Amino acid sequence: MIERFLQQSIENRLHKGKVIILLGARQVGKSTLLEKLFAHKSDVEWFNGDEATTKAFFSDISATRLDAYFKGKKYLIIDEAQQIEDVGLKLKLMSDKIKDLQIVATGSSAFEIANKTNEPLTGRTWEYTMYPLSFAEMVAHHGLMTEKRMLPHRLLYGYYPDVVNNVGEEQKILRLLSDSYLYKDILQWEGIQKPDKLTKLLQALAYQIGSEVSFAEIGNTIGLDSKTVEKYIDLLEKCFVVFRLGSFSRNVRNELKFSKKIYFYDTGIRNAVIADFSDINTRRDIGGLWKNFVISERKKVLEYGEIWAKSYFWRTTQQQEIDYIEEKDGQLTACKIKWSSTAKARLPLTFSKKYQHIDFKVINKDNVEHFLL
Repeated sequence: MIERFLQQSIENRLHKGKVIILLGARQVGKSTLLEKLFAHKSDVEWFNGDEATTKAFFSDISATRLDAYFKGKKYLIIDEAQQIEDVGLKLKLMSDKIKDLQIVATGSSAFEIANKTNEPLTGRTWEYTMYPLSFAEMVAHHGLMTEKRMLPHRLLYGYYPDVVNNVGEEQKILRLLSDSYLYKDILQWEGIQKPDKLTKLLQALAYQIGSEVSFAEIGNTIGLDSKTVEKYIDLLEKCFVVFRLGSFSRNVRNELKFSKKIYFYDTGIRNAVIADFSDINTRRDIGGLWKNFVISERKKVLEYGEIWAKSYFWRTTQQQEIDYIEEKDGQLTACKIKWSSTAKARLPLTFSKKYQHIDFKVINKDNVEHFLL
């Protein structure tokens, strides 16, 4: 199970002189993982950044106060640490001043959102990202054949733990998550006065999965300028709601060089945003939905496997396209992603002429395990 991998990896890095940071969207299981790690330890101090008392405690912090309060403690756990103002500066101060204290902090967003001082933690942290449950985890839980039979269900409802564990309540849980909970930090920190614009932006992105995104076009549609659209998308990325896939280019004529696609970390959240849980067999967006699922799941494979690779899509002005390209150690893997196992696909001639020794794959619902396990 991936949770076990994270648990073992974090345990191996305790008391190695660095702050451990566990990032990921709300409700993916970060707190549960830390409870498994530290519940049996007696010398632990727990804080929750969502609580007013925690914010007050860390608002006026000093080396002397830290030493007095944490003397004799071996572990400091701060859940939802991004809620603490200038959290980077304060983690740096604690790490520098209290050498025997192992600090572990979780966040449902990248910490720089809350950092007015912009204090970097570079070189002082081990950083992990935790996602919703994965295809690989569920295969380990109840077998490959069972999970493959569940693929239509996963495309509709995704892999959030509460969704997976509460059969029959999927839509209700996803509605609660997508209405505001996943991006409540954005509304809180950035002082967004019109959250309806954020909702419309998410809906616009949801309808365009698998397609190139133009900030200007989206802005015209929802009534925001392109810079504000880009800012909101950046914040949604930092809160692990969506992620960008950039275009691959090595200056070949007619390649799109600055285009981007935007996918959701979880297909259930994507469908909740547009309130569409209709049957897979009747959906017109099955192609984009399947691409989103495969690419987001591959992202988990790379992260949990600690595989250093870069991900892209490729397209030309003549609309030749490759859905997903992975670059690792100078080797390119090019993937066409098709829901139907009978759909035909081949490597575009323009790409194969320019780029040599390409590992080409066609990924469909029948063979997807070879790419995601």
